[in-house]
Amino acid sequence: MPVNENQNFILQITDSVTTRKCALRIDLQDARLPWERLLEIYLKNPPIEQLCKEGRITSESTENLLAIQDLVYVSDDDGCLHSMFAGLTVKQGDRPLAPTIVPDISLGRARDKEISVIDLTIDRTGVGYSRNWVGFHKRRWAKNETAFVDFARSAVELNWCPEEADSILELNSPEARLALLQDLAKRIWEADFESYSRFTGQKLVFKSGDETVRNIINGGGGVCSEKVQALKFLTDNLGYESEYLLAGPNARRPIPEEKLRELLTTFEFEFSRRYMRYWQHMALLYHLDGQDILVDATNGNIPFLFLLGDEAKLLRDYPSKEPLAVRMSLHQEAFYYHRVSQDIPENLLFALEGWIPEADLIQVFENELGLFLSESFFVTPVVYRNHREFLRQQRKYNEACEKVGLLSEVNEKWTLDSEIGRQFTQMNPFASQQVLASRQHLLSRYNESEGSGHQAGLVLVKL
Repeated sequence: MPVNENQNFILQITDSVTTRKCALRIDLQDARLPWERLLEIYLKNPPIEQLCKEGRITSESTENLLAIQDLVYVSDDDGCLHSMFAGLTVKQGDRPLAPTIVPDISLGRARDKEISVIDLTIDRTGVGYSRNWVGFHKRRWAKNETAFVDFARSAVELNWCPEEADSILELNSPEARLALLQDLAKRIWEADFESYSRFTGQKLVFKSGDETVRNIINGGGGVCSEKVQALKFLTDNLGYESEYLLAGPNARRPIPEEKLRELLTTFEFEFSRRYMRYWQHMALLYHLDGQDILVDATNGNIPFLFLLGDEAKLLRDYPSKEPLAVRMSLHQEAFYYHRVSQDIPENLLFALEGWIPEADLIQVFENELGLFLSESFFVTPVVYRNHREFLRQQRKYNEACEKVGLLSEVNEKWTLDSEIGRQFTQMNPFASQQVLASRQHLLSRYNESEGSGHQAGLVLVKL
C-alpha cells in the first residue's frame, strides 16, 4: 500500500500466548522498515518518555509493551536485553514474516479518523522454557523500583517505629534481614486471596511477581502461586536466597519429578490428577544467615507460616514427613510440602502465564478457589444454562454446606444483595466491588471454553 503522509501510522503488537496487546503511533519514516528493525526501535529500545509526552501511546499500552518486551528478547543476569528468543516467530495474520521482510500496512479507523496499521503478532509457541528468571526479575524491578521500595518500607512500618524501620531496611544485621523477610511475608499474606483480578482490570490470566505486588498495592491480591512469586520477586531483588517448595493434599510420597516435567511438555492433564496434586500449592524455603526458613505467605485457607530451623518440620524427609492441616472451603485436607528441582516450579509458573489453556478458569472452578477466600467467606461463581440446571447446582451447594454446618446463599443472579452478601461487602468493600465487576469477563471466558449460552450467579459461604 502506498504511504500517505497525512495519515497516522499505528504499530500494533500482540503476544499470542498471553494475549497482551499494545498500540502506538510511529514515525512516518519508520513505516517501511523491516519488521526486525521496527521492533528494535519500538519494542526493544522504545523512547517511552517521548511517546508518552507526544500522546503517541496510552498508559495501558505502555505497560503491555514493557511486558511484551521481556517475552520477546533474551535478558542476561544484569537485566540487559539481547537477541530475540530462539524459536520465536513474528506473523501478520497467519503468515510468518521471514527476516528482512517489510510488513504490510492495512487501513483502519479510530475515532472517525482513517489510520494506517502495521499489525504484528508474536508467536512464542516454539520458544519453550527459556526465561532467565534472574534477569527477568531485575528488569521488572528496575521498571518500578520506587513503588517496590515504598511497598517494602510500608510493610516494615506496620510493625516498627520510623527509626527502627530505617535500621531494618539497611539490612546490615541478621536480625534486620529476618525482620524484613517476616514483615514482607506477613504483608503479602494479609492481601486478598483472590481470583477476581483475573477478570477485571488488565484481565491477566496469571500475574507475574511484580504484577502481583502492584495488584496488592492497588488493593487486590492473588492466588497462592502469584503471592509466592510476589514475595520471591521482592526478596530476590533485596539479596535473599530462596527456593520454591511444592505442596498439595495427601501428596505424601516422594515428588514424581519426571512425571511433572512430562506434564509441562505435553499439557495432558486429564488423567494426571494423582500427579498434579503435588503442585496444587506453593511456598518458599529461605536460606538466611545459616538457617532455613519455611515461609508460606499465601493466606486463603493456609495459616501464616514462618518456621525457622527445627520448626520447619514439614520438610522432614519421607517417610517421617508431617502434614499441615488445611481447611478447604468445605472440608479439611492434609498438605505436604516438598523440596523440588527448581526447573519444575519455574516452568510451571511460566506455563501458567498462558501456555496452560484456561488456567484462570481451572483455578476458579476445578481447583475450587473461587473468586475470594478468607477465614470468614468463600465466594465463587455458579454457572448454568437454564433454571433447572441452576436449581440442581443450588441444591448441591446447600447440601454440602449443611453437611458441615456452614451457612450459604446461592444466588441465581450475580448479586451480593443477601444477608451473607451484605456481611461480605461490609467486611471487604474493595473485594466486593471487584467480584461484582468480574462477571462479564468471567462469563465470556467460560462461554469461550464450554460453549455459549451460559448464565452466572454467585455462591457465598460463611466460613
